[in-house]
Amino acid sequence: MRTLTGRELAASLRAEVAALVEAGPQPRLAVVVATADEASLWYVRSIAKAAAGVGITCDLVDLGPDAEPERIRQTLARLSADDTVHGVMLQTPLPAGASLQDLAGAIDPAKDVDGANPLSLGRLAAGLPAFAPATAAAVLALLDHYGVELSGARAVVVGRSTVVGKPLAHLLLDRHATVTVCHSRTRDLAAVTSTAEVLVAAVGRAGLIGAEHVAPGAVVIDVGTNPTEDGRLVGDVDFDAVAGRAAALTPVPGGVGPVTTALLLSHTARAAGLR
Repeated sequence: MRTLTGRELAASLRAEVAALVEAGPQPRLAVVVATADEASLWYVRSIAKAAAGVGITCDLVDLGPDAEPERIRQTLARLSADDTVHGVMLQTPLPAGASLQDLAGAIDPAKDVDGANPLSLGRLAAGLPAFAPATAAAVLALLDHYGVELSGARAVVVGRSTVVGKPLAHLLLDRHATVTVCHSRTRDLAAVTSTAEVLVAAVGRAGLIGAEHVAPGAVVIDVGTNPTEDGRLVGDVDFDAVAGRAAALTPVPGGVGPVTTALLLSHTARAAGLR
């Protein structure tokens, strides 16, 4: 089995971003945070560290885990109106009563570098220019990097979130894959997923995908990042069980994650260049 790590691709993307930054205006990314979730805070810190490494200014706007939805909305609107800010991102999870789909509408689509605004998703679905959610774009970038043929392939996406599942389905359709989206109400999940040549797990449930869910020779992309009690991160795929059936599989960590961060920075640099 081939292990599809993302570190080499992420390094290549970061080098491209650094060249863009050197040639143009210095991009500035604002990440709005309203959570105490440690996994999310770790991800935000990793974004800031990666941004500094390529010359992008990254402002972490921490509103606290009890921030009111209106305060979050006003912050996003203020940053969108700030000409010195080129990219705006709202980190999840959000406080009780706050909805990503609702609040992300306050992000200027031109600065929506993580594809959260419903307008961005609509443009993506219509095949119009838009920033795709970085995680969904990272899945496609990894498949391309490793030469996985998508045209005509049977692809199954497990998960229907607006952050990964739905936008990824559109991206795969644009590449002429035949796409099925599964979710919590899918009957006999294994019967559907085991037909896939390309299987993507993006649910957020540790070990959901086992050997019975995977066709022999399938390419499996694990988007899940689930913290364990001993401080590790594990994916939605039972790596050891699936390794004996899949032709290729991404690890967690070290698979989709590094590429997601690199693409978020790439989107920010592109947004700065477009402005």
